[in-house]
Amino acid sequence: MFEPVLLKNVAVPDSHLLSTYEAGGGYQALAKALREYTPDEVVNLVKQSNLRGRGGAGFPTGMKWSFVPKQVDKPKYLCCNADEGEPGTFKDRIIMERDPHQLIEGLAVSAYAIGAKTAYVYIRGEYVTAIRRLEEAIAEAHEKGYLGSRILGSDFNFTVHIHCGAGAYICGEETAMLESLEGKRAQPRLKPPFPAVAGLYASPTVINNVETLACVPHIVVRGPDWFRDIGPDKSPGPKLYCVSGQVRKPGLYELPMGIPLRELVDHAGGPLPGRKIKAVIPGGVSAPVIPEHGLDVGMDFDSLTAAGSMLGSAGVIVIDDTTCMVKVATRIIEFFHHESCGKCTPCREGLSWVVKVLRRIEAGDGALGDLEQLEMLCKGIFGNTFCALGDGAAMGLRAALAHFRDEFVAHIEERRCPFH
Repeated sequence: MFEPVLLKNVAVPDSHLLSTYEAGGGYQALAKALREYTPDEVVNLVKQSNLRGRGGAGFPTGMKWSFVPKQVDKPKYLCCNADEGEPGTFKDRIIMERDPHQLIEGLAVSAYAIGAKTAYVYIRGEYVTAIRRLEEAIAEAHEKGYLGSRILGSDFNFTVHIHCGAGAYICGEETAMLESLEGKRAQPRLKPPFPAVAGLYASPTVINNVETLACVPHIVVRGPDWFRDIGPDKSPGPKLYCVSGQVRKPGLYELPMGIPLRELVDHAGGPLPGRKIKAVIPGGVSAPVIPEHGLDVGMDFDSLTAAGSMLGSAGVIVIDDTTCMVKVATRIIEFFHHESCGKCTPCREGLSWVVKVLRRIEAGDGALGDLEQLEMLCKGIFGNTFCALGDGAAMGLRAALAHFRDEFVAHIEERRCPFH
């Protein structure tokens, strides 16, 4: 039986309070790190754990930290990406609302490791409860000496600031988030230089998401071997899966990384009564859809990549046999088109044309040449955009066309939606 790690406190009464967090062993990792390890040793612990970023890209966390230059005249910054704009994703919100001190301790240990004295939590403005809980938790941590000057009697000084975003999906891209933090229009930067060298205010910066940072205290307390023993070797650790869509028990599930997608759907109660699963989107709407016959794939970075999709934010959206895949594809591309920052032509103009063609097909006015045109547009977008927003849109549409082409053809030939 798998014991929850990241969600162990969420069902406890007053789980957001410092007293509750301390009663469950909270801030022991910070004390242990400051007392027993040098910053480089903490970095090595995280490297040994094989922790990979939970924000979507799956980049090794310890390796990212090691890119920060040791000797620089500029301050170093730690930024927490808590924007969570991927549709179907709500894991970070639960941590911030129910167990905010877990994030704060993760921030403190991570900042100690990279030599940062300041952290910014970039959080979407709609997360009103999470913002309030974080503000209260930061105040509690300051009062108890877990934040501020000479933390726990050490030479380590550290403060956390909250920055509320305006709900732009593009701010999930790390350099667009940095632009927004600096008060500029949120658009991706040209890389290199990468944030580890020239990030916030042109200073060395590490950017991790909420779930990634929440894993760090547990690695320090329990050790990297414990972490590696959970899930597959190349993608170990506990994982938060957001399950929504047409299932009986949608919600947030903590299970080992690598659990088969079919088993995960079973944890969520399976399909609704009298229905069958048609497909599942495994990692938020930017992840290519997987048809029912492919659901035995492991929910980890490498397995899903090999299956032609990606883990992404682990926003699992279940689609049953009553749903029109043309409608699904249209709605997803409409979202990407709306959220495109407009900086590069392939994304800005390409997605505009894709939306027009999909709406025409969905309305029953499509032509057989439209499917070839969609393929051509995807080819023009994929790999030619400034950031991964356009790539995600193109990959998702390509998968829908590949697995459910018959539904697109039916719309065109019957000049109507067969499902509605």
